[in-house]
Amino acid sequence: MSLPNFWGYRRENGRVGVRNHVIILPVDDLSNAASEAVAHNIKGTLALPHPYGRLQFGADLELHFRTLIGTGSNPNVAAVIVIGIEPGWTQRVVDGIAATGKPVQGFSIELNGDINTIAAASRVAKEYLQWASELQRTEHPISELWVSTKCGESDTTSGCGANPTVGNAFDKLYEQGNTLLFGETSEITGAEHLVAQRARTPEIGEAFLKTWNAYNDFILANKTDDLSESQPTKGNIIGGLTTIEEKALGNIQKIGKKCLVDGVLEPAETPTGKGLWFMDSSSAAAEMVTLAAAAGFAVHLFPTGQGNVIGNPILPVIKLTANPRTVRTMGEHIDLDVSGLLQREVNLDQAGDALLDITIRTANGRLTAAEALGHREFVLTKLYRSA
Repeated sequence: MSLPNFWGYRRENGRVGVRNHVIILPVDDLSNAASEAVAHNIKGTLALPHPYGRLQFGADLELHFRTLIGTGSNPNVAAVIVIGIEPGWTQRVVDGIAATGKPVQGFSIELNGDINTIAAASRVAKEYLQWASELQRTEHPISELWVSTKCGESDTTSGCGANPTVGNAFDKLYEQGNTLLFGETSEITGAEHLVAQRARTPEIGEAFLKTWNAYNDFILANKTDDLSESQPTKGNIIGGLTTIEEKALGNIQKIGKKCLVDGVLEPAETPTGKGLWFMDSSSAAAEMVTLAAAAGFAVHLFPTGQGNVIGNPILPVIKLTANPRTVRTMGEHIDLDVSGLLQREVNLDQAGDALLDITIRTANGRLTAAEALGHREFVLTKLYRSA
């Protein structure tokens, strides 16, 4: 089948975005206030405050920089103002984003103070915003749209309806040559062997199992014999998913029937080619979506059972559900109602086509429910204690 083209913003590095944000990006928690002040001064820019940055080390520090640089490099971002305490760390983020060719400038608070920093950054942010406001959408083949997925607040309708709908859409996008992403390492427990069997090569399958085993070994090493009240959550259990295996078997419905796993990524790592990629990532909604944005994805599909409100500052999150009660009670958060699947009013192909339709409309500029409601959850993943 052929899918319609979409209209987006061609960036300097060749990627295509579906939003045109100018972001104010703090390097560390102490720079949040200055970043938010700049966004307050220059209407239309977007600050991304977060609670981390100081005294991290090793893999945690590398993940921190990878997430910030990836966020600024995302094709949904037109230009970036970086604000940090120290000039060294600030420049590292600036240099990483500058490699994409997009406009970026950094400001350090040390030896300048908040007021001077805010004034200088605000002047540049104004110029960036006016420049970005004149950029125009152009037409692009659907294969250039990077699409990620994660589910949340799952119940029995997730694995039977909403997740297979994403899988159907992924199968169709995979055939078009799109770049696709899934993750949620802990929520694959019990179905990890099935994911490994879907690997394109034995080496990719081994890499996936190595990633999953490392997570499982970490749980055991920390004397956590189970993930009680976390996997599955109390909400999952109330919704009928009584074991992690049940949850996992529903979870992997999102990768469809035809997709092969083409690679395995570290958290916030960018894919190097087309196809379906697995990212080692938290199952926490805001963390996973933030990592997908940092990896460069432009649209996110989020199936939910009992309802979730998640959004992201730069990555539009399309929520769908097959639970009619959720449509009634949390309808303002739902972009696509596929409850007709379980009521046999539509078939899976029709539901998948409806999801692709709303995905393309979102890529063309339609605001998601999360965007309209102001949900901008930006949550960094942290691995260790700080020094």
